[in-house]
Amino acid sequence: MFTYTALGDSVTAGQSARSRRLAYPALTACHLEERLQTRVVPFVLARPGWTSATLTAARFSLSSEPLRRADAISVWVGGNDVAQAGLSLARGGSRQVLETTLAAYGQHLHTLVQSIRAVSRARLVLCGQYNPFPHSPLAVQGIRSLNSITAAAAKRFGARYAPTDAWFAGREAELIYGYRTGHLEDVRTSPVLPIHPNDRGHAVIARQLTPLLG
Repeated sequence: MFTYTALGDSVTAGQSARSRRLAYPALTACHLEERLQTRVVPFVLARPGWTSATLTAARFSLSSEPLRRADAISVWVGGNDVAQAGLSLARGGSRQVLETTLAAYGQHLHTLVQSIRAVSRARLVLCGQYNPFPHSPLAVQGIRSLNSITAAAAKRFGARYAPTDAWFAGREAELIYGYRTGHLEDVRTSPVLPIHPNDRGHAVIARQLTPLLG
């Protein structure tokens, strides 16, 4: 038996997938079963709206057993951190808010990964963030900086880095639920928030993530 633990926010929770069976953690578990020829048990700790701070707090407030038992662990967080900074900028806030947010993200991610490594030597994958607004320079800058921090943390802690931005690049309209023009203004004009993977997007994530985990 193989245990896969996925930590994250709304993407990992499967928001905008038609069912949790079609979200990437469940699909990844199925792919791992085929790859490893053994039963794979997934455990998901994820909630919509979680930032790096709230995910880290949740990790410390709950039992460490899902991490201790895990053979592979993935962490996907940070999108909400950048989104909150973007909202602040849209309301007229200083551009320094993005730098402050990214610095805090790096600290929270360091604490989270350090706490995982304290209880588990499982294969660990830190996921980058794809950009749902590839035609907005502010989003490009924020996501690029976020991913640089994540990749550096993966290297520091001996984890693998999943370049989800590369997996989605040029395919955003195909893989993101409710995608329209790829500009930040879509948040105000779209009937749904166009940021989460659709079923096809979750399938792409699962296929690409599987070999990094097992």
